[in-house]
Amino acid sequence: MLSSEIVEGNEERYQFTWPNKRKAILAANAPINATLRPCREESVDFDTTQNLYIEGDNLDVLKCLKETYLHKVKMIYIDPPYNTGNDFVYEDDFAESASEYLANSGQFDEQGNRLVTNTESNGRFHTDWLNMIYPRLKVARDLLTEDGVIFISIDDNEVENLRKVCDEIFGESNFIATLVWERAYSPKNDAKYISNSHDYVLMYAKSAANFVIGRLERTAEANARYSNPDNDPRGVWKPSDMSVKTYNAECDYSITTPSGRVVEPPAGRCWRLSRNAFRERLQDNRIWFGSDGSSVPCIKRFITELKHDGMAPTSILFYKDVGHSQEGAQEVVSLFGDKGVFDGPKPVRLLERLITLANLKEDSIVLDFFSGSATTAHAVMKKNVEKEKNCRFIMVQLPEEVSDKKKDQGYKNICEIGKERIRRAGTKIKEENPEKAQKLDKGFRVLKLDSSNMKDVFYSPKETEQQDLFALVDNVKPDRTSGDLLFQVMLELGATLDSKIEESMVDGKTIYNVGDGYLVACFDQEVSEDVVKAIAKMQPMYAVLRDTSMADDATTTNFEQIFKTYAPNTTTKIL
Repeated sequence: MLSSEIVEGNEERYQFTWPNKRKAILAANAPINATLRPCREESVDFDTTQNLYIEGDNLDVLKCLKETYLHKVKMIYIDPPYNTGNDFVYEDDFAESASEYLANSGQFDEQGNRLVTNTESNGRFHTDWLNMIYPRLKVARDLLTEDGVIFISIDDNEVENLRKVCDEIFGESNFIATLVWERAYSPKNDAKYISNSHDYVLMYAKSAANFVIGRLERTAEANARYSNPDNDPRGVWKPSDMSVKTYNAECDYSITTPSGRVVEPPAGRCWRLSRNAFRERLQDNRIWFGSDGSSVPCIKRFITELKHDGMAPTSILFYKDVGHSQEGAQEVVSLFGDKGVFDGPKPVRLLERLITLANLKEDSIVLDFFSGSATTAHAVMKKNVEKEKNCRFIMVQLPEEVSDKKKDQGYKNICEIGKERIRRAGTKIKEENPEKAQKLDKGFRVLKLDSSNMKDVFYSPKETEQQDLFALVDNVKPDRTSGDLLFQVMLELGATLDSKIEESMVDGKTIYNVGDGYLVACFDQEVSEDVVKAIAKMQPMYAVLRDTSMADDATTTNFEQIFKTYAPNTTTKIL
C-alpha cells in the first residue's frame, strides 16, 4: 500500500520459492556415507526373489540406489505425508544430543534426522513440508526410465505446492494429469462446511514424448454401445456425429437421404466430410441414415478399427472402479484379522489402476519410497498374476514406531507391518490362484540402511597416536559381515540388489558369484593363491577382495600377475 517510489527489491519474475529452498536442493545432491545391509532372517526367498524391502530414511536410500538404478524404474508411486497438521515430516540434518532426544517427543532415524509433528501453528508449516518433499522427488526423478511415470497421492493441503514443485523438477510439459480419487463412499454429516470425499493423484512422466499410457479394458457397458442393425459383415459399430463446429465452405452442402428427405448441416455447423469424402464413405456403406433411411446421416465407427486396444482412462477415479478408503482398511483387516493394524491404507484396486496406466513391461521395476502398509507390493503381485508378468517391486519405509495399541498386536514399527502384509498377501494370492500363480515371486530381500561398513580413518596427525595405527590395519568395522561388504560392493559396481548370488568354497574360503560372473568376491582372511586363481579363472567383469585378505606377501605380490594371466579383462578392486 506504500507508494511505488519507496518499494525496494529486485525486479519481480515468475518463480516458486520458499525459505531454505536452496538447502533443499543441496540436500538432494549432498553425498552420504551410508550403505545397505542385508537381513536374511527377515527376508522371504532371499536367494531367488527379485523384490526388495528397504528400511531407512528414504532420501538416503534413494541416494544409495541412484547409481545402480539410474534410469531403471518404470513406475514410482508415493503416498507422502499430506501435511494435515498432524503428520510427521523430517527435519533433515537436525541432530541432537541424547539428553535433548529424551526431552523431545520426536523420533530419530539412524543418521540423526529427527521425525517431528508439523503442526499448523508452526510458522514454517508449508516450508518444512516442501523442504522434506523436494530433495526426495529430485533424486527419484533420476531413477525413472525415459518412458517412466510417477504418481503422487495428496490432498487439498499441499496439492498446489506439490504441483509447482513437480513442474520444476519434472517439467510442466511432462505433466500428464491430476487424477481425482473418490476416496469416500458416503458424506460425513458432521463436516463443518463440505464433506470432503476426494483425494488427488498427480501424474508426471519422465518424458511425455516417450510415455505411452496404458489403456483400460473395455467394459460390458462400453461394448453395449456397439451394435450391428444393418448386419454389416465388418462387425459391430456405433454411430458418430457427422457435423462439426469449425466452418468449412467445402463441407457445407445438402444431403438427400435414401427416403428422399433433404438434410442440411445443423445451424452454425457444417459436415466433417467434404462432398467427395462423403460419397466415398457412402459407397463403402459407412454412412447410416437410420433404420427408416430418413434420419440425419452419421458415420459408422467399427470396433475392429479402433486405433487402440481398450478404453482411454479418465481423470476421475470412481470408488466403484478403484475402491475407497474403507475398502483399503478392510483389506488389511482381512489379512491380519485385527482392526487398527495400519491407519489409512490405500485400496489395492487403486494401485492396480495406476499400474495399468503406467503401462508396465514384462519385468518393469515399481518403486514406492513411502511404502507404509505395502499396498503397492500387494498390487504388483496381483497384477503379475493377472497379466502373467514378472514385474518387481522396491519398497522403502522408515521404521517409525507405532502406537502402543499396535505394539500390543505384535508390531514395533511400520516396517514390521509392511513386511508381514507382503508375506500374507503373497500367500493369499497363491491360494486364490493355484494355477496362474505358480511362478509368482512373493518373496523379498530385506535391506537396512546403516552407516558405511568402512572405519573412519580420516584423522589428523595430532589426533592419532602410535597404537591407533595398528587398530587401523583392518579398515572394516568389526560388526560387519561378508554379506554386508558384498551388498556395498554391489551398489558401488552397479549390480542390482536383486541379482542372483551363488556361493562356492575354495580352499575353505567363501567365494560369491553375483549376476552369473558380473561380480566375484571373497572377503575372508588368509586367502591363498589357489583362491585368487579360482576367482581369476571365472573371468568376471569385477573381482573384489579385502585389503587384509592375502595369506602372505607372495600372494599379494602375485595377485596382479594372476589376473593378467587368467583374466586380463577383469577389473580388480581391493577394499
